[in-house]
Amino acid sequence: MSARITLDSTTVNAPDALALAEFYAVITGGSAAGDARWAAVSGPDGRIAFQQVEDHRAPDWPADSVPTQLHLDFHVDDLEATAARVLAAGATQFEAQPNADHCLVFADPAGHPFCLSTWALDELFDAVRGA
Repeated sequence: MSARITLDSTTVNAPDALALAEFYAVITGGSAAGDARWAAVSGPDGRIAFQQVEDHRAPDWPADSVPTQLHLDFHVDDLEATAARVLAAGATQFEAQPNADHCLVFADPAGHPFCLSTWALDELFDAVRGA
């Protein structure tokens, strides 16, 4: 037996787990499975799970009167094209855009902020490590 820990997925609270999984399936080219209580989207680059919570309250970003506890980042090649795609799928774009030259911030249908960014996480890790 091993003491190894492997990251499997991230689970996000939602008013309807399957509806939110289906939104992310549309924007990532993945597939959604589950029901309104628990669902997941599996895409070409990972998996996100969703669980239904009673009285779900959407985060109020950037004001944070209802704090944002997490947000998802997606690496993209073309901000304009992917922004149009997520808007057509039901996302809304926030007015506040602190890094619009390389990153756009949206809310998913449950109100969770997520970012489309031309900066890949691997590139950021390399910059921090001085690689």
